[in-house]
Amino acid sequence: MITRDYIQKLRDRLAAVEQKLSEPGVTARQEAFQKLVAEHKHLKKTLTAAERFFRLEDEAASTRALLEDSGLDSDMKQMAEDDLARIEEEKPKAERDLMVALLPPRPEDSRNTIIEIRAGTGGEEAALFAGDLFRMYTHFAEEQGWKVNLMDASPSAVGGYKEIIFAVEGEDVYRVLRYESGVHRVQRVPETEASGRIHTSAATVAVLPEAEDVDHIDIKPEEIRIDIFRSSGPGGQSVNTTDSAVRITHLPTGLIVQSQDERSQHRNREKAMRVLKARLLDKYQQEEAAKYASQRKSQVGSGDRSERIRTYNFPQNRLTDHRINLTVYSLDRVIEGDIRGLTDALYEFDVAERLEKELKA
Repeated sequence: MITRDYIQKLRDRLAAVEQKLSEPGVTARQEAFQKLVAEHKHLKKTLTAAERFFRLEDEAASTRALLEDSGLDSDMKQMAEDDLARIEEEKPKAERDLMVALLPPRPEDSRNTIIEIRAGTGGEEAALFAGDLFRMYTHFAEEQGWKVNLMDASPSAVGGYKEIIFAVEGEDVYRVLRYESGVHRVQRVPETEASGRIHTSAATVAVLPEAEDVDHIDIKPEEIRIDIFRSSGPGGQSVNTTDSAVRITHLPTGLIVQSQDERSQHRNREKAMRVLKARLLDKYQQEEAAKYASQRKSQVGSGDRSERIRTYNFPQNRLTDHRINLTVYSLDRVIEGDIRGLTDALYEFDVAERLEKELKA
């Protein structure tokens, strides 16, 4: 149980953090400054939740004391009983909100995100589905007021994409989208299927938090090979008349990234480096997490991209998320970007797992 003394310590820490943030020249030390800003945000959120919970505790205590007054008339007694019932109904949620706020913050949750979608099994139908997923995430991002920036794309000859990579920038992007990593399976009748037979195909989605200065992802010039080539569209159609597309190979790991969306070679190189840094950060995080694989496997936010996470069944207008056994019959709206219900449900499931783990510790 969280005590008032503990909350007072948080208030004292908040005052100390605010004092440090007001010091001259604090922004000059960017890494330390960003950590202070993140801690300040976490403390404010926690204290807001704590104040609500303890306010309800105080209201409950004073209302119970009032009900013990033998001189209380019937109308006042009824009002007090109604108030106590309301307070007792609100307290469990307030307590859970406080426990959630006390969970150790994940610094990457507030980061911008790079999403990579690749067509999997299913040939051209998989590429069309990859295009559907790209449109779904783009529409959702627009609804959230986030910015989408295309990094690289390999269009399919019949539409859709063999691979598409894009950045999503905005508030808490990674916290919301982190659960989208994995294999997405689609079941539907392709337009080219004359017999009406349902076809099953798949696409993989990778959601990577963008690397920041605090990650110290240093890439030495001698560690990369840069190739310049001419951008092309589906079927080899030339997009640019100059050699502006950039392919970067990270020699120590063998990772290869490219960007050809911009007409500027410099801009394509910048985009490719952003993707490379995000992939390197993800690689280091995956290696670190592998040490605790048994714990990580049980968590919905693990980001295991080999796991089949979701099935999109178009004939039945049904979507099933296999991790949390959630089924909805509104696939037509989901595929157009209405995925907030899914992301919220996955976040709540993840929080419940984290709370359970913290309480057992």
